[in-house]
Amino acid sequence: MNRVLIIDDDLELCELVAEFLSSEGFVCESVHDGESGLTKLANGSFALVVLDVMLPGLNGFEALRRIRRSEQSAGLPVLMLTARGEDVDRIIGLELGADDYLPKPFNPRELVARIRAILRRAQTEKLEATAPPPEKIVLNDIELDRGAYNVYRSGEPVDLTIVEFELLALLLRSAGRVITREELVKSVLGRQFNPLDRSIDMHVSNLRKKLGHKVSIAGRSVERIRNVRGVGYLYAAAGG
Repeated sequence: MNRVLIIDDDLELCELVAEFLSSEGFVCESVHDGESGLTKLANGSFALVVLDVMLPGLNGFEALRRIRRSEQSAGLPVLMLTARGEDVDRIIGLELGADDYLPKPFNPRELVARIRAILRRAQTEKLEATAPPPEKIVLNDIELDRGAYNVYRSGEPVDLTIVEFELLALLLRSAGRVITREELVKSVLGRQFNPLDRSIDMHVSNLRKKLGHKVSIAGRSVERIRNVRGVGYLYAAAGG
């Protein structure tokens, strides 16, 4: 499905974007306020939404909130259009669940490239979701049971939040290999990477406190989750 809904009150921009996207194989529909956009989504099926922040009446942020709260459209990819230089708009949009953003004015080719990237990522996530993950991961003193959503350290249960659980699962599956902060943010937090956003580091810090900073491997104590400066994090493998 390649139907794209454009929600923007700039009629000329909507016409230009729709014309360009149509030439790239997309089927476009346009509406010019937030309420009309939500109505269109409720009555149609789309692959992606291009949503402007500045809309009459219901603004883009509130429209995005409602899209994410709706069972029908919660997982629908959304690319937000923001005023150039408005970093606050970008951050708020990503925090609310936008998949990406593009500041105005923009090159239509960049818009197409971003839309294709979002759709590829969404398709990959669907394929990964259909493949059942391993029920249990056991490494050193940690046992993660995905089926029961439990974690044990040396046989004792560890109380983790959902984010911490998913973060640990990713680190365990990749033990011995550096996972970039960008990959952690996208996979665990489900949003685009922002170098100024330190939330993933806070989650790692909390995980370290709950699991213990050190782990014994082959008779020696090593750092359980090591910070690789400027890159990301590495979980200690069985061989240290």
